[in-house]
Amino acid sequence: MSAPTLARPAAAAAVLPDPAPPLAAADTCVHDALTLRTLQESLRSALDQEHRTRLAADTAAVAAEGPRALDRRFPAAGRDHGRGPLPGWAGWSVEDAVRTLLLRALTRYGTTGPALADEVALRYAHGDAAERRGVLRALPFLPLGARAVHLTDDAVRTNDNRLIAAALGPYARAHLDQYRWRQAVLKCLFTGIPLARVSGLNERRDAELARMARGFATERRAAGRPVPADLWVVAALDH
Repeated sequence: MSAPTLARPAAAAAVLPDPAPPLAAADTCVHDALTLRTLQESLRSALDQEHRTRLAADTAAVAAEGPRALDRRFPAAGRDHGRGPLPGWAGWSVEDAVRTLLLRALTRYGTTGPALADEVALRYAHGDAAERRGVLRALPFLPLGARAVHLTDDAVRTNDNRLIAAALGPYARAHLDQYRWRQAVLKCLFTGIPLARVSGLNERRDAELARMARGFATERRAAGRPVPADLWVVAALDH
């Protein structure tokens, strides 16, 4: 029985395998080609030859056939390739990296701009927690600009710490406005996610975040609850 296909916006379904147009300023990746190559090499080191061959075939199918080639492959990434930790990438799993490369392969088909953003959002909306985490991990490797910020917002609103941590990677560092970024950091303090998981913390922390963190600490102490040990990382900033 063939895999069911997902209902997708007409704009995404209509994309043809023509050469992609030059990327506009908004259609940029957060990560550069060297970081992508590092991810590929780390994944290669985690897979045996059989799985390397299978992954090459899967990404080639997506590049040749487009979004519908993801319908079975994207959900099955963990089952087909493994769910263990990815060497050298803290918090990443093998299936996260596989899903990143599958989504990257869409750009070789010619899916870019709004069509790519629609497809990424579709995989997130229809995915389980592991698939959603894979989408969030992939965001800084995709030429999306700020088109997927709503996905990081959605993840931060959940009570799933793995999704929240994945959402606060390099993509959020680059594209979340300061108000939403501060709220996301405060959510980490509230849920016990180590602040070391927040990408760009040292560069983006500011006096307002410090004020919010101190207020959070005061409320916790008044309620007789413990204060996160790493709160000082942001609370100590005065200006």
